[in-house]
Amino acid sequence: MSLTQTRYTISEVEARTGLTQHTLRWYERIGLMPHVDRSHSGQRRFSDKDLDWLAFVGKLRTTGMSVADMVRYAELVREGAHTFDQRRELLERTRCEVRARIAELTDALAVLDYKIDTYAMKVERT
Repeated sequence: MSLTQTRYTISEVEARTGLTQHTLRWYERIGLMPHVDRSHSGQRRFSDKDLDWLAFVGKLRTTGMSVADMVRYAELVREGAHTFDQRRELLERTRCEVRARIAELTDALAVLDYKIDTYAMKVERT
C-alpha cells in the first residue's frame, strides 16, 4: 500500500456514503465489510477500495438482496478466485429477481397510467 493512499475516518465515510457510523460498524461486525485498517490509536481508516465496496453493497441493497446473501457474497470474495462461479450464480439469481420485480412494477405503472388517463379524460369532458 502506498503511503500517499487516501484514508478516511468513519465520520468522513459517513458523510461520503450517507451510511451511519452505526451501520458501518455493524457491516464490519457481521462480515459484510472486509477488514478495515486501523490507525495506531485503533481508529478505523477506510480506503478508496472500501468506499468502492460500500457503493457496491449499496447497489446490492437496492436490488433487495438479503443481508445474509450479501454477507455470503462477501465471504466468497474473501475466499478467493475459486469462488467465481458461486458469486456469479448468486448475482444471476439476484438479477432474475430484480427483472421479475421490474416486470411487476412495469405492469403496476401501466395500470396507474391507465387510471390517470381515465381521470384526465373525465376532467376534460366536464
